Amino acid sequence: QVQPVESGGGSVQAGGSLRLSCRVSRITFNIASMGWYRQAPGKQRERVASITSGGRTNYADSVKGRFTISRDNAKNTMYLQMNSLKPEDTGVYYCNDLGPTLNWGQGTQVTVSS
Repeated sequence: QVQPVESGGGSVQAGGSLRLSCRVSRITFNIASMGWYRQAPGKQRERVASITSGGRTNYADSVKGRFTISRDNAKNTMYLQMNSLKPEDTGVYYCNDLGPTLNWGQGTQVTVSS
């Protein structure tokens, strides 16, 4: 079963930045549209950004202008650059395709303090 591996989370103050990484060991990664998902405490998991195999991106309104999603197909890796972080960005961040169809990984915790 394919399971993404997320990394790069941490604790930062509001206004800070983090860069998340997601590696997927799947031979078809380069043709899959992928997304970053966030689960805030007490809330349902939501998708915050997505990217097609060709690099077309889409963002939730809450992160637009602050987050940038990208991918390196040669490395089967996807990234999420998060700038101007806010306390409401706190949560566990996961990556998956847009089904989502992969097993969920353990995610990476992001904590933003005010």
